[in-house]
Amino acid sequence: MRVAGKVKWFDPVKGFGFIIDPEGGADILLHANVLRNFGQSTVADNSLIDVTVQTTQRGVQAVEVHAIEPPAAEGLAPLDALTDATPEEISALPLEPARVKWFEKGKGFGFANVFSRPEDVFIHMEVLRRSGFADLAPGEAVCLRVVEGKRGRMAAQVLSWDAALKDKD
Repeated sequence: MRVAGKVKWFDPVKGFGFIIDPEGGADILLHANVLRNFGQSTVADNSLIDVTVQTTQRGVQAVEVHAIEPPAAEGLAPLDALTDATPEEISALPLEPARVKWFEKGKGFGFANVFSRPEDVFIHMEVLRRSGFADLAPGEAVCLRVVEGKRGRMAAQVLSWDAALKDKD
């Protein structure tokens, strides 16, 4: 059965989280392996998520992720301090394949290496949240839409490698 719900919370350290059942039933378990099969290691709280679920002895669990939509921009910090690009300008940018160099959630930022480019790309926590992620792991493959920010090249959007490939199809 397919369900479109909202991510209640997801903890990559624990390896699971929960989706709020849109019909008011018990929360739906979202295991890290199911999320990884979709191509992401984390998902931001309040993201909309489309999953196939099954009922087990332990309750309802997500078994496949079909789509993730980042949380609504209301309530998120504005990006004016980072870039002047509009959402339309950002979505028109090409996707650049990259690997996460490091990301420290506590500091609120990190860096990625774009393939065939010598300089690092800055990734801010607010951009990550707006993109539907809660965290990034070193070495994780992602696709970035990169702008020339006020302090150099920075990610304006982060997509999972698999989601970016699906968008091209």
